[in-house]
Amino acid sequence: MIRVTIKRNNNQRIDAFELSGHAESGPAGHDLVCAGVSAVSFGAVNAVIKLCEIEPIIDQGGEGGYLHVKLPEGLDADVQTKASLLLEGMYVSLETIARDYGQYISISEK
Repeated sequence: MIRVTIKRNNNQRIDAFELSGHAESGPAGHDLVCAGVSAVSFGAVNAVIKLCEIEPIIDQGGEGGYLHVKLPEGLDADVQTKASLLLEGMYVSLETIARDYGQYISISEK
């Protein structure tokens, strides 16, 4: 199962997230849940990098199945708002995947 943890700051904006585990909803290379979660999360991170012109702190696991992304401290308020909104879009997309494939993905907030 893929476990998604969304972390919010004191302003209730997403400032980090963590993905861990494997969906195992199909054979390796044909796992649609894994592909969807990967596309949504990496797409959001790439959008933050390009559109906000910042480099998040990224930690990836050795054999896949782990991704931790944190926005840097001390961002300009406008950049923080834009980056957080992009991550909210990711969250909505992940919730949509979880709605249809809940046996393979769980989402929690901290």
